[in-house]
Amino acid sequence: MSSTHGTPDADLESAIRAGAPKALASLLRRYGTFDQCEDAVQEALLEAFVQWRANGVPEKPVGWLVSVATRRLMDGWRRDNARRQREVNDHLRTPAVEDDHVPDTDDTLRLLVLCCHPALTPASQIALTLRSVGGLTTAEVAAALLVGETIVAQRISRAKRTIKESGARFELPSGQEYDERLRAVLHVLYLIFNEGHTASAGDDLQRLDLAAEALRITRMLRPATPGADEVTGLLALMILTHARRDARTGPGGDLVPADRQDRSRWHADEIAEGTALVEAALTSGPVGPYQLEAAIAAVHSEADSVETTDWEQIAGLYRILAEVDPGPMVTLGSAVAVAMTEGPQAGIDLVEGLAGDRYLGDHHRRLSVLAHLQELAGRPDLAREHYLAALDRTRNTAEQNYLRDRITRLTP
Repeated sequence: MSSTHGTPDADLESAIRAGAPKALASLLRRYGTFDQCEDAVQEALLEAFVQWRANGVPEKPVGWLVSVATRRLMDGWRRDNARRQREVNDHLRTPAVEDDHVPDTDDTLRLLVLCCHPALTPASQIALTLRSVGGLTTAEVAAALLVGETIVAQRISRAKRTIKESGARFELPSGQEYDERLRAVLHVLYLIFNEGHTASAGDDLQRLDLAAEALRITRMLRPATPGADEVTGLLALMILTHARRDARTGPGGDLVPADRQDRSRWHADEIAEGTALVEAALTSGPVGPYQLEAAIAAVHSEADSVETTDWEQIAGLYRILAEVDPGPMVTLGSAVAVAMTEGPQAGIDLVEGLAGDRYLGDHHRRLSVLAHLQELAGRPDLAREHYLAALDRTRNTAEQNYLRDRITRLTP
């Protein structure tokens, strides 16, 4: 054992989170039944929480988890079907896994692809990815997605049942199917990171644990998909965005807008890493939306202040992004850059043009941007009106407090 006097909870959780997907991948490779293997690993994790906290993390934690999970799997088979007895005995005679030589990147990719099966809804894909690849418990997934544990459990149960009924195997598809699955994988990771970057509800502006988990998984995905520039682009975007985390909130957890952030608190080493990644991705092949978003983040990161930001370059990148991946979120994102280069009214026109959009028309983000631009245009009454409307639609406490502060400042 690596420790004989117990293990701090942070180290314990880190070891379990890192080992869970590897253990699940190992069982899937040997036995192939996703739902049963996942249940067996969860039972092993529960046992690990108790034993590792008391005795320390073993030297080969993945091997430990695989051995315990295998026993649980065999016990289940023995209980469910006496006819499997001979098969069970054969498996039990097999020496227990004693090392951690479990392929990391290949198995991680297979798990990601399996969790992003096209038959699953996006909500189920995210829940299953967090649970099976991210190593989060059902309670942690529920907290991350801001829904009840029962809902998450139902989503995961339905997802596993769908995968079983579809006959999906623990292997990588080829050709167009692989490309389609990879796009789904990147989209799920992008959504998970965004929820961690700015939580849609709750007391805290950021869920740093969730953002870090999406970043960790994306880091593992990159070496498993060589030549996939959009994977590199997404990784760069996450690194550059996450580098600003310490400056985004004040001592009490209050939201600090970009124009008032202490940029010396941005992580310079991470910005350098993310910038190098996006530069490499942009020069190696066709440009995709994640690469362009990362390029925009890199330009923001280069500036010492909002005033010295190269808004012309950002506006140009948004124009390219609108051609590559048009959509209301791209239009909303470009509005500030347009306002800074062509005047506030030009940005306002873009945002007001989204008023009838099905998803963004009544969303607090559109209303907040519109209020900010009305402030820039010297129209405090209109700005206050839109801030009030945004406040009514915001569920995040930190964002609510910021909006109340803006409203107070604009109230005569």
